[in-house]
Amino acid sequence: MREAAAHEGLSSARLIMVLSSISPLFVLWAIRGNKLIPNKYFVAGCILMIVLPNAFLFLRLRTAEKHKDTRDIVVGRAEDHRDHLLVYLFALLLPFYATSLADWREFSATLVAVSFIVFLFWNLNLHYMNVLFAVLGYRIFTIYPPQDENPYTGNETIVLITRRTTISEAQKIIPYRLSNSVYWEV
Repeated sequence: MREAAAHEGLSSARLIMVLSSISPLFVLWAIRGNKLIPNKYFVAGCILMIVLPNAFLFLRLRTAEKHKDTRDIVVGRAEDHRDHLLVYLFALLLPFYATSLADWREFSATLVAVSFIVFLFWNLNLHYMNVLFAVLGYRIFTIYPPQDENPYTGNETIVLITRRTTISEAQKIIPYRLSNSVYWEV
């Protein structure tokens, strides 16, 4: 019998969070410009792709706070994943920084490549990658559940975005839910 896959949920929130994670790319594009699209439209489009997804991310956090959308988490083991942010930056930004958007064919190919990255980040639940978290002093931890026989402690890993520098085993944390697998501790 086939085991049911875990349902992530909050699909639109995850997609918008992925778009907010690639906002540094739009900062670079706005600075570099484009010969194909008039500057006022291109820069305005880039600014919208920077502001709207990030505003939605913070709106999602405020909504979670307002509705007290929290979860009690007991830490079994925690891993700090600051290195994921560096991988994200180099994997996402460097290839596209060198890309020239001088003709329609190259511009279209770049948009398709960005679409592939958005799909992969969304599909692989990497929507927590965001340079703003690092700028604001947050760290990203993967939290593993305790190894016990209690069916109520949960058996899935979660991602915690927090300002803590360490997380101890058996520690209880009550963060806000951004998605079913990503939580934010204010």
